[in-house]
Amino acid sequence: MRLLVVEDEKKTGEYLKQGLTEAGFVTDLANNGLDGHHQAMTEAYDLILLDVMLPDVDGWRILQSLRDANRQTPVLFLTAKDSIEDRVKGLELGADDYLVKPFAFSELLARVRTLLRRGAAPIVSDQLQVADLVLDLRKHRAQRAGQTINLSHKEFCLLELLVRREGEVLPRSLIASQVWDMNFDSDTNVIDVAIRRLRKKIDDDFSPKLIHTIRGMGYKLEQEAPSAS
Repeated sequence: MRLLVVEDEKKTGEYLKQGLTEAGFVTDLANNGLDGHHQAMTEAYDLILLDVMLPDVDGWRILQSLRDANRQTPVLFLTAKDSIEDRVKGLELGADDYLVKPFAFSELLARVRTLLRRGAAPIVSDQLQVADLVLDLRKHRAQRAGQTINLSHKEFCLLELLVRREGEVLPRSLIASQVWDMNFDSDTNVIDVAIRRLRKKIDDDFSPKLIHTIRGMGYKLEQEAPSAS
């Protein structure tokens, strides 16, 4: 599951990202309304956690823009504004839930899981599949051609990211931030080593090959090998 947190308060944003990542979600963080609006409109998310009071583009306008563009990604509003009028306004604009600050992380997590189970977004599923590769997201288990592949937690997260972004070239910087929650250092080969290990497990003994290196750009997963690899 891929989530977007739009929160301008740095400490709160980092706390939410860390907690949701530890709960097993791939989590992006936008620290202002402009970046949050851009990511929400151009990326595919299973759920957006959206602060209302942002310094540039507020949460009301971001949600209105999403719904005007017929993007039905579930939205959970996070806000200190607790009046009935504000809650009604958010729901009328198309928010799926409303959580008033301060809140317990356990309650936030319960609401996130409830919204994802509700199935408001058609991409929410317990399984992902490309060719004969199947990921069971609930059990954190991978199979290829019916054969179970033993993966570490990080290897599974890396493979899930590649499968969810099937056909997209993913630069090392994006992989580093999404899977390892770190800034990419060009002097480290951690990404390349992880890709080699993953490729050995899911590609070496199977056909067709799924993980492809795009020279000078990054990696992508797709059923047919691209001509540029």
